[in-house]
Amino acid sequence: MAKKAMIEREKKRARLVAKYATKRAELKEIASDENKPMEERFKARLKLAKLPRNSAPSRMHNRCQLTGRPHAYYRKLKISRIALRELGSQGLLPGMVKSSW
Repeated sequence: MAKKAMIEREKKRARLVAKYATKRAELKEIASDENKPMEERFKARLKLAKLPRNSAPSRMHNRCQLTGRPHAYYRKLKISRIALRELGSQGLLPGMVKSSW
């Protein structure tokens, strides 16, 4: 199980990403528009840099929804390999069969 502080930090990042998504998109659009004057694009870049760092979607990290484990994460199932194995062994995942030989 991951530390509760790490799980809460990820939740906080998710809230910040959602909060600043529209503002960040608008500033990025202005900054990348070649038709706008250079000064306006530069100001947009400065405003973008002043936004909280944790509001950037690239700072989000995938975590297992059951255990909070950050590594060996299956995107399709949103759980880690360890949780996947346990659920499969218990027969809780449809279509997954425990292998034995």
